[in-house]
Amino acid sequence: MYVCSCFGITERQVREHAETGACTPRQIAGACKAGTDCGSCVRKIQALLGRGACPRREALDPVVLTTAATTAAIAAAAAPAQAAAEAA
Repeated sequence: MYVCSCFGITERQVREHAETGACTPRQIAGACKAGTDCGSCVRKIQALLGRGACPRREALDPVVLTTAATTAAIAAAAAPAQAAAEAA
């Protein structure tokens, strides 16, 4: 059965991408474009992936990784200034 009619992506294809590590709708979209046109299939993709299907979802999501790296860099840059302020 088709999940994404815009790009002709089937349930089987979504499941195959999930088996190879795509744990979020965004990762499925990156793998096969499903969900990137009209967006009506995103909920179907979420249902196929299920809740908790990928325990390391946050660690695998590039947006979360980028945000975490940026947050860590900001914290590291602010640490010397904060230490100097506390010493004064």
